[in-house]
Amino acid sequence: MSVTPVPVRSPLPTGLAGSTVVLIGGTSGIGLSAGVLLGGVGARVVLVGRDQARLAAAVDRVREAAPAGGPADSVLGVSADGSDEDALAEVFEQAGQVDHVLVTAGGIGGAGPVTELSRDDLRSVLDARLWGAFAAARLAAARLPAGGSITFTSGTYVLRPVPGMTGPLAAVGAVETFTRALAVELAPKRLRVNAIRYGSFDTPLLRTVSGLDGDAAVAKAGEGTPLGRFGTAEEAAASALFVMANNYVTGQVITVDGGQSLA
Repeated sequence: MSVTPVPVRSPLPTGLAGSTVVLIGGTSGIGLSAGVLLGGVGARVVLVGRDQARLAAAVDRVREAAPAGGPADSVLGVSADGSDEDALAEVFEQAGQVDHVLVTAGGIGGAGPVTELSRDDLRSVLDARLWGAFAAARLAAARLPAGGSITFTSGTYVLRPVPGMTGPLAAVGAVETFTRALAVELAPKRLRVNAIRYGSFDTPLLRTVSGLDGDAAVAKAGEGTPLGRFGTAEEAAASALFVMANNYVTGQVITVDGGQSLA
């Protein structure tokens, strides 16, 4: 076992310049915003998503944020299902050297009263959330250099459950436990593993699920939160850059919710 400590580097997001980050679920919402922020600090961004049209649009948006005169391959889009390990293996092959991985894919399938959920319903959400995290971790652990990181996402409903969410919350809670266990397992390789537990942020997913049509409806719905509005996707994504950049953060589940879990 190597006794070399984890590298020391700038813990600021600008320290990610020149690194390669794979964003699984990077075509919308928080994942795409992370790509834009990473492109802005000079990181090489690999966006992964299933929808080709959304993927192409996301690549264009991140390229717009990247510094002028950067390398032609500073933004790469790869079509893949985040829960398909073979497809993810191809993503890593195309990406080449990878330093950090962010997994935001998973969706919200499997919702409903427990008495109405089937085994297949639960299996689908576990595949999307837990197996997706597991597959990404298996591939990343064999490739990342010392100081590399894997970041998963969670949600504040694990702290304050609501009816009809037993299936999704079982999967998300498992991801949080997986995060801590994996951080211990990969520490000898000097790899870091963290999760970010998000509250409600203004993303296309929130608008679709909540039936919020337009900015005025989103603003009205956010008035009841502790800070008087929902967070932006960029505010959510900035926390992912924090845990990637800071080489002394591992095994943590960090809550970023504007105080929503306190209300």
